[in-house]
Amino acid sequence: MTFAVCVDVGSTYTKACLVDLDDGRLVRRAEVPTTAASDVLTGLDAAVAALGGDGELFVCSSAGGGLRLAVIGYESLVTAEAGHRVGLSAGAQVVHVAAGRLDGRAVAALRAARPDVILLVGGTDGGDGEVLLHNAGRLGTSRLRVPVVLAGNADVREQAAAVLTGRGVPVTVTGNVLPRIGVLDPGPARLAIRQVFLRHVIGGKRLSRGSRFASLVRAATPDAVLAGVELLADRSGAGVLVVDVGGATTDVYSALVPDAEAETGPRRDVAGTLWRSRTVEGDLGVGVGASGVVAAAAAEKLPVPDIAGGPPYDAVTDRQLAATAAMIALRRHARGSSAGPGQPRTGGRDLRDVRLVVGSGGVLRHGGGDAVLDAVLGDTAGGWAAPAGARRVVDSRYVLAAAGLLAAEHPGAAAGLVDAL
Repeated sequence: MTFAVCVDVGSTYTKACLVDLDDGRLVRRAEVPTTAASDVLTGLDAAVAALGGDGELFVCSSAGGGLRLAVIGYESLVTAEAGHRVGLSAGAQVVHVAAGRLDGRAVAALRAARPDVILLVGGTDGGDGEVLLHNAGRLGTSRLRVPVVLAGNADVREQAAAVLTGRGVPVTVTGNVLPRIGVLDPGPARLAIRQVFLRHVIGGKRLSRGSRFASLVRAATPDAVLAGVELLADRSGAGVLVVDVGGATTDVYSALVPDAEAETGPRRDVAGTLWRSRTVEGDLGVGVGASGVVAAAAAEKLPVPDIAGGPPYDAVTDRQLAATAAMIALRRHARGSSAGPGQPRTGGRDLRDVRLVVGSGGVLRHGGGDAVLDAVLGDTAGGWAAPAGARRVVDSRYVLAAAGLLAAEHPGAAAGLVDAL
């Protein structure tokens, strides 16, 4: 038998599992606190040792806040929105979105957002290239030495890249996220963002003193989980919804069955449709994100969890926080987002036909799954239509991240993991 060791280095806990590559059987799992305050390798090595088995090592990470992405586009409702959707699906926390020509104020706002990576988009192929070139020039003179993924108009892409590299800005050039109106092509940009994350961001987080950790990490954790969700949807042949409540963020993944009318008919979205999508709510969590849950609950007119005692919270408070965070995150995911007051919402998700709902996260795995999923699926006042008659399951063994890590090189083992959910 041959084995793989899959490790997710999270902000709070480092989770490891030993997988039999012959059939995808989960042999054993271990969980230890993440040692980000000293060196994350200490916790990673401890988790691997606790498994008591050897195998090829596959690591993903969201420690240190994961990947912070800023998106700069041509205009808010088309290319900037398309870039936003692609960034979320790439495992990033989108911390800033700008549209149009960057000026001094816009550059200052971008700087204040502290992105790890900038996704620069703009124009369909053959369309207007002036805004993309202008924004490349402003980034080049801004003295922001943040790596840029350039995924805009093919006609001026190389020219824009030359402007940036001439100013010493690291640039990765890839395919346009919106080559034509209504056609969203996330694959090349997602891959480029992943490569930049591995090459520039992991080392820059100073999570480990040496280079070994950076060499081990293969993906941002949300990117790995999305790959696992996509595999699960492919295997089930139906719509899948996943809610992952963490200490710092709450992530929502949905993989829907494509609708031809929504792709080419009158309901077509000009910014394109992602049938496999993810959103991350950086203000919602059961640890450092608890204060964000309280604020968001008040804004949504939901019961406000009592966190006056401060962390760590008791089991009842943890479950209240997790249920509230999950409800708010699902509302945002399904309703979409607005570019500003009075602007229409875009990017929403119709989840009515989802047939499998998966809950994930420490609170759910440790007995809170029913309470959280009951709250989510019973949310009749959130402005979205919940799935009816969907099967519910808690990813208590935390296999989605492992399946995503293994999907490319060991698809049979990855399939075995998701089939056992």
